[in-house]
Parts: sequence; structure tokens; C-alpha cells
Amino acid sequence: MARTPQDVTDTELALLQVLWDNGPATIRQLTDVLYPGGGAAQYATVQKLLERLEGKGCIRRQRMSPAHVFTAAIAREDLIGRRLRDMAEKLCGGSLTPLLTHLVRTKGLTNRERQELRALIDELDFKGKKKPR
Repeated sequence: MARTPQDVTDTELALLQVLWDNGPATIRQLTDVLYPGGGAAQYATVQKLLERLEGKGCIRRQRMSPAHVFTAAIAREDLIGRRLRDMAEKLCGGSLTPLLTHLVRTKGLTNRERQELRALIDELDFKGKKKPR
């Protein structure tokens, strides 16, 4: 199956995770996190990954002297949502129910996670009742 231009590879995802966790960074800072002790080849790899992510609209570049600073342009939650919707479309005919049910049953939930899920369902039910039909 052909990849859409917005797909993010696992390596690109690792770079995004550094930006989400640590905030804005230069190529050198990202290289040091992703490839501790890495040299010119690893620096060039990170530079190429950043170019690809910028082309996909996933990061922003601030052109500053002496080094450019990169920030994530897509929120972690937005990427998760996009990937889950794509997976549900491919595997479940667009329905999230089988995907969510499987995840909950196989992983299990902590008490806190169950409470958060119940609160979310209650909130969605409340919003659904308020909408005029």
C-alpha cells in the first residue's frame, strides 16, 4: 500500500518525540540526544530527517544565527489521532470500537485510566445530549 505524504517513519517519530519531550532544539542538540557521541554522518542524518519532517509540515524551523532552531508543528495527540484513524480505517472499516476494545482487553487499565475513560465517556454523552437535533 502506498504511503501518504503525511506518513511519519519510525526514525522521524523518534526525532519528533525528542522535540515533544525537550522542546525546541538545534540539529546538534537533536543529534546529541538521538546519537550520543555521533559524528558528521549522524549530524547529516538528523539534518535530512528534519528536512523531510519540515516538508511534511510536522516541524517548524526558526532561522536564527548561528544555528537554526526546530520545534514540533504537530502535537503528539494529533499524530496519535491521525495514526489511530488510519489504522481503524485499514483494519476495522473505519470503526474505532474493535481497535479500542482490543487495546483495553489485552493491556488492561489501571484504576486511574478506567476513571479517566469513564469521565471521557460521560463528557461525550453530556455533549451529545446538549446538541439540538
